[in-house]
Amino acid sequence: MKIGLVGFPGSGKSSVFNALTGMAVETGFGAHSDKPTFGVVKVPDSRIDALAAMYSPKKTTYAEITFTDVGGGMQSTGLDRGVLNSMREVDALCQVVRAFPAPTGEAARPLGEVLDLEAETILADQELVERRVERLRKDRSNPRELELLERVLAHLESEKAIRDFELAPEEEKMLSGYRFLSQKPLLLVLNVPEDQAAADAPGEIAKAASERGLGLVVLAAQVEQDIAQMPAQDQGEFLESLGLSEPAKNRFIRAAFELLDLVSMLTAGPDECRAWPVQRGSAAPKAAGKIHSDIERGFIRAEVIRFDDLIELGSEAKCRDAGKLRVEGKEYVIQDGDVVHFRFNV
Repeated sequence: MKIGLVGFPGSGKSSVFNALTGMAVETGFGAHSDKPTFGVVKVPDSRIDALAAMYSPKKTTYAEITFTDVGGGMQSTGLDRGVLNSMREVDALCQVVRAFPAPTGEAARPLGEVLDLEAETILADQELVERRVERLRKDRSNPRELELLERVLAHLESEKAIRDFELAPEEEKMLSGYRFLSQKPLLLVLNVPEDQAAADAPGEIAKAASERGLGLVVLAAQVEQDIAQMPAQDQGEFLESLGLSEPAKNRFIRAAFELLDLVSMLTAGPDECRAWPVQRGSAAPKAAGKIHSDIERGFIRAEVIRFDDLIELGSEAKCRDAGKLRVEGKEYVIQDGDVVHFRFNV
C-alpha cells in the first residue's frame, strides 16, 4: 500500500512524514529537492505477535505501508509536473493541512487548503479527460470509452471529484489506467498546535470530510515527530501528557485501513506468520492472489480458522477436532482476522 503525502508550503508535511515513519528528514521551507522521499512502516498487529508466539516461525511479516513525501512544489497557481507525476503513482493521497498560525503570523485556513487541492486535482483530471475525449471523437476507435469519458468530463466540469462519480465495476476497470487524482482515496491530516493534539477536528473540516467521503486524522506533527524518534518504552508518558493513548502512526494506519476499506487476512505456520491487507468483500481466490497469482489461478479451497478460536484452543488440530476449522470454496468472502491456508493446484 503506497500513500502519498501532499501539502501546501508550510503545512508541516515533512514533520508528519517523520511522525509516521520515525525518520528525521529535514523540515521547513526549501528543505527538500523535487524528488520524493520514501519511508516504510510496519503495521502493528497484536494478532501476528500472538501467532508468532504460537508457531515460533522462521519469519514474521507485518503488513506494510509505504509513505511518500511527495517532492516538487505545490503553489496556489497550480500543481507542478513533479507533484502530479508523484501523486498519480500512489494508491491513496494524504493531504497535510495547516491548522496552526504560520511563523509569519498568517492565520490558518484549513478548509481553504482542502478546497484548493480539490480544485487543483479536479482541474488536472479535467485536462487529461479533455485531451483523451478529443482524440476519441476524431478516430471513434472506442465509442464505449468515449461515452463514459464524456460523462466523467461533465461531472468534472461541475467541479466535482471523480470519487463522487458513481461507476459500474466494468467502468471502474475502464478508467483504472488513467490514475485520476480526484478518484484516489484521500485522507486529511489536520496539523494542529501541540495544545490541541487531543482535540476533535473543527466542525467545518469534519463536515467537509464527511460530505466528500474523506478520511480525517488530527495530530500535532511537531511534537509527534519527536515522540516517534524516542524508544517505544519512553513514548507512553509523553503521549499521555498530550492526552493521547497511542502514537500518530497507529491512529493514521487505522484511518487509512478504514478509508481504503481493508481487512487483514492472516497466514500462520512454522515458516512464516504474516498479515495480508485485502479489500473488504474479497472472495477467497482473489485474496489468495495477494499471496501469489498461481494460488488464485489454481484455487481449490480455503481452510479457515477464526483468529480468536485458534488462540483459545491453542492449535489447528484442536480447532479441527472442535469443528472450528471450516473448508470454504470460491464464493467465500474473507473476513478480518481469518487465519487461512489455501489449497491449490497448477
